[in-house]
Amino acid sequence: MSRTLSESDSKELLGSFGIPFLPEVLVSSREQVEAALVGMTGPFAVKLCGENISHKSERGLVRLGVSGTRAVEQACQELLDAALPEDVATGVLVAPMATGLREFIAGVSVDPVFGPTIVFGLGGVLAEAIADVTVRLAPIRRYDALDMLSSLRCRALLAPFRGEPAVDLEALADLLCSLSDAAVSIVGLRSIDVNPVMIVNGVPIALDALVERSGAEQE
Repeated sequence: MSRTLSESDSKELLGSFGIPFLPEVLVSSREQVEAALVGMTGPFAVKLCGENISHKSERGLVRLGVSGTRAVEQACQELLDAALPEDVATGVLVAPMATGLREFIAGVSVDPVFGPTIVFGLGGVLAEAIADVTVRLAPIRRYDALDMLSSLRCRALLAPFRGEPAVDLEALADLLCSLSDAAVSIVGLRSIDVNPVMIVNGVPIALDALVERSGAEQE
């Protein structure tokens, strides 16, 4: 038996290992929105958050490019109204929108024989068509992380691309090493899915994350 942590809880856990996320707030009612947005600049991404919600986009539980406090309040109310009892909704996540042309996927898969493996590859709309992914057994060291990046067939995307600067390879290696630390430290880990990792002004930012653990470890 396993349990997938909510997006908010997953990010909090992975953030403690150094995975870079955008600043975001979790609100449980539209009345909390105005105070929560103080100091934040839109437009915003607004997503329903819950312990049993893993395919938000397919269910229409994501609003992107939401501008203005009132619009965010309305989006939050709509998402809260759309929650099902089995979602075990914990609130609505509100975060500034990030923009970038390059997306990657990263994660951890735990093999019953070999243990945790670190996975990194091309994300976005071309991910399924190109299937460019590299895998290493955890734990990995920095040179392993850099080797993972250099082994990608799409490694040209790590250079300057369509007016965007080159990817900060050290920061991307840091992310993979942080994933490795999480992979060998989280008790009862089943999997980690960090998707997408968007390159914003050359810097990798994880926009979404889910952690799956064995149910027994949640007690």
